Amino acid sequence: MPLLCSLVETSKASISKDIDRAVKIISQEDLVAIPTETVYGLAGNIFSEKAIRKIFALKQRPFFNPLIVHIHSMAQFISFVSEIPQKAEKLAEHFWPGPLTLVLKKKAIVPDLVTAGKDTVAVRIPNHPLTLELLKKLDFPIAAPSANPFGRISPTSAEHVAGYFDQNLEMVLDGGECQKGIESTIIGFENDEPIIYRLGSISQDEIEKVIGPLKIKNKNESAPDAPGMLSRHYAPKTKTILVEDIQASIQQFSDQRIGLLTFDQDLDHTSIQHKIILSKNADLDESMSKLYAAMHHLDSLDLDIIIAQLFPDVGLGKSINDRLSRATKS
Repeated sequence: MPLLCSLVETSKASISKDIDRAVKIISQEDLVAIPTETVYGLAGNIFSEKAIRKIFALKQRPFFNPLIVHIHSMAQFISFVSEIPQKAEKLAEHFWPGPLTLVLKKKAIVPDLVTAGKDTVAVRIPNHPLTLELLKKLDFPIAAPSANPFGRISPTSAEHVAGYFDQNLEMVLDGGECQKGIESTIIGFENDEPIIYRLGSISQDEIEKVIGPLKIKNKNESAPDAPGMLSRHYAPKTKTILVEDIQASIQQFSDQRIGLLTFDQDLDHTSIQHKIILSKNADLDESMSKLYAAMHHLDSLDLDIIIAQLFPDVGLGKSINDRLSRATKS
């Protein structure tokens, strides 16, 4: 089996709020981009090999990278996992619907293609009214990785998705701008002990308030336990660097067309062609919600380089730094 799939046949994506049309398309083993509170996802029936292979093809995603199964209820959750550690149950009760993905031992009903052949499955209940309504109208759960080509910036608007897949996707279900703005936090269990496989829009601190201390293991290049564990990910086409001393970097690249992405600093220099301050009030939630949209915008401006400011490495700052560090890996 090849690492990357070939592209699918071309069509024209339409942006629409028509849930019934989305239900029809997905039920016919095709794909629809859907909104969630985190990012837009590329949704297909987990029981349709045709649909799942189309997800991998459209994203050009390697088959060794597992997908997240999206469900609408705890009853569905119980149907697809064989073991639920007590701490996993507490997390589900506290954070679902919401931006938390749990990786647990799967039942045989879950296709191996979805889980990259692993005996575990990644599951979450998204917190977006349109997508919850869609899931309740379907007779099956959906796989919904971020609706972007593999490794590129995740989409937080319907327009971002259409920009990527306008000729290869029939429909984008329009749910407006994503509220959280980066992907879900992923928690797995090894010997019943919780481990963060991917930092996300629920901070480590918030998780630990519910279940106590946990470890972080969020990088694996060859056989990732969960999505989002590869070092190079969430990346613009424009060269991007992540720095602590942003003024020194502006001087270093003063002969280039610079795009600036900062937490709360407002800096000026003749080489800065465009700057985005994510939160003038130094609010990490606000910064997180705007991060990908800002990266998309800077990436569209024909710049020579994007200089991003390192965030305070606390709370959601850890998640933001994680995304920026992966976006800047060469």
